[in-house]
Amino acid sequence: MKTLFLECNMGAAGDMLTAALLDLLPEERRQEFLQVMNAIPGVQVRVDPAEKCGVRGLHVTVLAHGEEEHSHDVPCGGAEESHIHDHGHPHEHEHTHEHTHEHEHEHEHDHEHGHEHEHHHGHHHASLADVRAIVEGLPVPESVKKKTMEVYGLIAEAEAHAHGQPVELVHFHEVGALDAVADVTAVCLLMEWLAPDRVVASPVNLGSGQVKCAHGVLPVPAPATAWLVRGIPCYSGEVKAELCTPTGAALLRTFASSFGPMPAMTVGAVGVGTGNKDFAAANVVRAFWGESANGGRERVAELACNLDDMTGEAIAYAAGVLLAAGALDVYTEAIQMKKNRPAVKLCCLCRPADADRLTDLMLAHTTSWGVRRCEMERVAQPRECRRVDTPYGPVDVKFSPAAPAKAKAEFDQAAAAAAAAGVPLETVLEAARRAFEKR
Repeated sequence: MKTLFLECNMGAAGDMLTAALLDLLPEERRQEFLQVMNAIPGVQVRVDPAEKCGVRGLHVTVLAHGEEEHSHDVPCGGAEESHIHDHGHPHEHEHTHEHTHEHEHEHEHDHEHGHEHEHHHGHHHASLADVRAIVEGLPVPESVKKKTMEVYGLIAEAEAHAHGQPVELVHFHEVGALDAVADVTAVCLLMEWLAPDRVVASPVNLGSGQVKCAHGVLPVPAPATAWLVRGIPCYSGEVKAELCTPTGAALLRTFASSFGPMPAMTVGAVGVGTGNKDFAAANVVRAFWGESANGGRERVAELACNLDDMTGEAIAYAAGVLLAAGALDVYTEAIQMKKNRPAVKLCCLCRPADADRLTDLMLAHTTSWGVRRCEMERVAQPRECRRVDTPYGPVDVKFSPAAPAKAKAEFDQAAAAAAAAGVPLETVLEAARRAFEKR
């Protein structure tokens, strides 16, 4: 099975994850990637070769309205240190978080000289609705748009929790919002292209010390990051800097099915994404791509509650909320409760890192007073998705290389094609099966 292992010994940030995944692809796909990303209004993306401590890879630069987001690490005493930034690499993009930056800090613009100067900006702010409008207009598949909003929704939830306000009231600095949209979209698009069967990440180095933002000097990890890494193995190392950003944490939370050491796998390629800052250790994220022969074993959590006082409509709504929030599967079982009451058992399968968040949603959207939780191992058969052309339009077919007879057209696409052509659903399904068999 196609396995992706993300080594996060120096944390995780959107641009570094993007560069590591992009480094796995051939040059022609990189050009296609840049064409897509540079179609985002107000965003300019550049990819350059880079090296950290002798480790060579790619570096991704994201400019929003000509500016790059910055992170400002400060010593634990609280006063800003004038030489905390590497003057050879003035832009500190990879370790940014979505707090509202005032942009009254000093930073460099010219790579040809090392002095700093102050400037002030009066930027607009973007709400989650503004971000959704941007994502809806992106030239990417609907599946990528959906996954992008899933990740950005986690970032918004984290910021809302950090500031004690509803998600709808969270506003992002415009540059930071565009920067994060670009990072999140990039990783979601590359994951779509790579289509790994399994994503495993190492325990995450959060960094240590303090970071400066508009709200003042905050501890590392920043509050939003600390909220997002709940349930994820992580640690604080000796590096006095913000290594894991909210964007990086949200991406790992969304895509990694498990956390731990590299699984037994045959490595076919290694992608390296570099950051701007220089430390004693190479400031990189590495992506190992290869084949795993363990049968797709992974840890999952099962959440369950018994319901004897909810309508079918209300239970269906709760199930929809859980699926939209990232549950792997949601289903119900008919049960008999005390006092001989017929009832429904609502079950939710999810990644262990998502269990706390989905438990809160189950309690909020059902009448249950408690949710049971257990962790178990599941075996997932390797699967791939291939698009075929039919007389009624293109349709994706999901199949397993180990059992191609299980090939099945994506139902929603087939149903939409049947409705558009005015033919029975089975006609489109059969046409997709024949097209797949020919390929």
